[in-house]
Amino acid sequence: MILPSKHISLSESLLGLGGILLGYLKIPQSVDELWHKYSKINNSKRYPAYHDFDNLILALNYLYLIGAIDIDEKGKLMLCD
Repeated sequence: MILPSKHISLSESLLGLGGILLGYLKIPQSVDELWHKYSKINNSKRYPAYHDFDNLILALNYLYLIGAIDIDEKGKLMLCD
């Protein structure tokens, strides 16, 4: 489920979800703020896959592990330079 495959589309994978989340992290924000913004497009025409809060956390863990995001001193998520 991390990567797209023959039976899992990019939008259903954690990699695809991570790409969407990176677009929202242009300004630092908390996990709750990020979930609130993402839940507006969850399972819509703009993003045609459903992801629950657990998948959001898994995608954030993945992004943190590969060095794409970091946490600032206020505990907000931000893009790495």
